[in-house]
Amino acid sequence: MIEADFIIVGTGAGGLVAALQASEHGKVVMITKKGVLDSNSNWAQGGIACVTAENDSIEKHVSDTLIAGGGLCKEAAVRTIVSEGPARIADLVKWGVDFDQREAKDGHLEFDLTKEGGHTARRVLHAADATGREITEKLLAAVRGKANIKIYENHYAIDLITTAKLGLVSEDRVLGLYVLDETTGDVHTFRSDRVILATGGCGRVYLYTTNPRVATGDGVAMAWRAGATVSNMEFIQFHPTCLYHPQKRSFLITEAMRGEGARLIGKDGQEFMHRYDKRGSLAPRDVVARAIDHEIKKTGGPCVYLDISHKPADFIASHFPNIQKACLEVGIDITKEPIPVVPAAHYQCGGVLTDVNGATTIRGLCAVGEVGCTGLHGANRLASNSLLECCVTAERAVAHLLKKMPPGKKSEQSYELRPWEVSGVVENDELVVIYHNWDEIRRLMWDYVSIVRTNKRLQRAAARLRNLKREVQEFYWNNRVTSEILELRNLVETASLIVECAIRRHESRGLHYTLDFPHTDDSRPPQDSTLRRY
Repeated sequence: MIEADFIIVGTGAGGLVAALQASEHGKVVMITKKGVLDSNSNWAQGGIACVTAENDSIEKHVSDTLIAGGGLCKEAAVRTIVSEGPARIADLVKWGVDFDQREAKDGHLEFDLTKEGGHTARRVLHAADATGREITEKLLAAVRGKANIKIYENHYAIDLITTAKLGLVSEDRVLGLYVLDETTGDVHTFRSDRVILATGGCGRVYLYTTNPRVATGDGVAMAWRAGATVSNMEFIQFHPTCLYHPQKRSFLITEAMRGEGARLIGKDGQEFMHRYDKRGSLAPRDVVARAIDHEIKKTGGPCVYLDISHKPADFIASHFPNIQKACLEVGIDITKEPIPVVPAAHYQCGGVLTDVNGATTIRGLCAVGEVGCTGLHGANRLASNSLLECCVTAERAVAHLLKKMPPGKKSEQSYELRPWEVSGVVENDELVVIYHNWDEIRRLMWDYVSIVRTNKRLQRAAARLRNLKREVQEFYWNNRVTSEILELRNLVETASLIVECAIRRHESRGLHYTLDFPHTDDSRPPQDSTLRRY
């Protein structure tokens, strides 16, 4: 058994910030199912939104976030996260993060802020077009400098251990988790009264996504199985501009490019966004994604195009070096020609229901970043608010756990954790079944539960997912656990939660657009889609 004062699942921005904060108060264990840099945070291009300019204000940032959120943001959470942003930016700089700067008129250096869709001011800090990589690499370096933080790579968190799962009737609280060592195949018990999920999102539920291979909804599925409440999973943000090319299926073209003047055009070379929204190419992502989806269906073309070639070549090279390099690798010179783009699943706005501290409905369990649902994003995330949420809620989660469950304080009861049960299972010799089910889930979610939905499509998805869940559960219980089985199990669980929430919402709001209910329901205050297991 491996014991720690804090266990953190995930090594993205939220997990790394939490680890650094927690390391001041005890032993920290970090678990990641692949390598430490395999995370959504590391893939983030655009930046982190925060009020730092004199001509900007907290009120403006709060207002922009509320408008984008379609009436479902929790204003208190929005105000807290936005207000605490500058302090968390200072922490990042302290830990070595090097945001781009420029010389101001009076000669001093200031952050080189950019603007993205939905923002009324330049407030997005960035490091060229690889902000996530800069943040995660610098945070990881700081984590590696802490002797009391131990990282377990290639360790897959299987399930949470709670008092309820032990059959006890006391207050439901987390006690640890079972973890698969992928290199040996052994399952170990990790014990702690303080567990933070920072597992990222679920983009791989869909056939087309900007997310890395690891984004399979693990944290949401684990928390749900443990009895935590889940909310607003129907709100999946589709990024409007993913590179359309067979050699780079998951390559994101950052929204910051549109913020710097790139224009969306059809195959006829003409701009089309003004027909859908007065903000044109800088409309919020849900509007742009639906517009692109409509243009593709209307024209019969496979994609639309993003054109920044009217900007000077040196400007493009300095602002978007990684995008320029990636496009050149497939024969596209973005300084001279437009980029073929399509929408792709990008961000999960719902998740495990938490307060602004990341605290879930299970005592001792917190969820930070994309896996959690604080109410910041509502029905549609404002661009670049995600890394901000990671940093703020990670710091608050550690403070919350320290207050509620101080390390060193003896529990009223000592719970004996049972070892992982392996009797009766066999070695899996049918990987083809796993791969087939994996592909089927992703395709049915793309066909039936993507940008534009209908009741009939959602019901078809639900019916097939019920059958797939039974197949996957049978496979899970009868075979020795592997990362492939665990990912499939989490994938079908998360897909089912998305569909269930979507079926319950009889209106179009934010990222959830259905042809059967094309308007918002204004007959009552906006409602969250909240699912409780027990």
